[in-house]
Amino acid sequence: MQGTNSATAVTIPKRLLGRPFDCDKLEAIREEIAVASPLNREEIARKVCRRLGWESPGGRHQVMSAKVGLLKLHRSGLISLPPPTRANGQGRRFRDHPVNMPDEKKVEVPVDQLYGLTLLRITSAEDSALYNELLKRHHYLGYTPLAGAQVRYFFSCDQGLLGAIGFGAAAWKLSSRDCFIGWEPAVRERNLHLILNNARFLILPWVRSKNLASKILSLCAHRIADDFLKLYGYAPVLLETFVEQGRFAGTCYRAGNWVLVGQTKGRGKKHIYKTPGVPIKDVWLYPLRSDFRRILNSERQR
Repeated sequence: MQGTNSATAVTIPKRLLGRPFDCDKLEAIREEIAVASPLNREEIARKVCRRLGWESPGGRHQVMSAKVGLLKLHRSGLISLPPPTRANGQGRRFRDHPVNMPDEKKVEVPVDQLYGLTLLRITSAEDSALYNELLKRHHYLGYTPLAGAQVRYFFSCDQGLLGAIGFGAAAWKLSSRDCFIGWEPAVRERNLHLILNNARFLILPWVRSKNLASKILSLCAHRIADDFLKLYGYAPVLLETFVEQGRFAGTCYRAGNWVLVGQTKGRGKKHIYKTPGVPIKDVWLYPLRSDFRRILNSERQR
């Protein structure tokens, strides 16, 4: 039966990591596993990327995403992967890097008195560990890994570290955003990578600085396209974020010239009922280019 693995009676997914998937692609993956040398998950993921053309819009093999997809197939019984070569495989947590937490020194001046204000892109394992720990301790949503292509920053001044902000993959479907853009589903699927989601924004609790949040959003907007172009070979054209109603008013996004386009339906990614199951959030967007609609509705990837 098309779409079903008869040996295990497990349904083959129609999509994998946002791409069409079928029996032929599953068989190709099994063939690459059979001939992989060395027989490890990293090498299999690389071979599958080459075989199936799993590339980023910038033309780079999506090895990390492939590993996630292969693990899903493995756990569903559709393929059999070799044991992980590192102790943190099979979903176990990575070892924590040592973290040097910043001093909790009060900062209580307006943003125009924060001398040396700057963004620092997070690149090292040590900085990444600090970012994760700060979110665990001080962000109301805690820490979860960002999805897809991403960039994270610290922001600091001469007085020390002030906070952190992270951008990752955009929401797959979002009616208010898609209506604002004028997207059809097939075009959205092709160009969704050109939108980034501001998934985390943390100003450390001992920092009280008027207009700091909107200033950081402005600094990010001025450099994030260039950073993504260097990292991934393409530049995003639109930013999005969600602001939980009743908890925040979205003041900094409004001050930063973001546009309020609607609300989520409160159903979340895996909610199967028509009634809200998670808090409703306001949807804010920020165009990085004036011609963002033309690019997002283009028939060709950029």
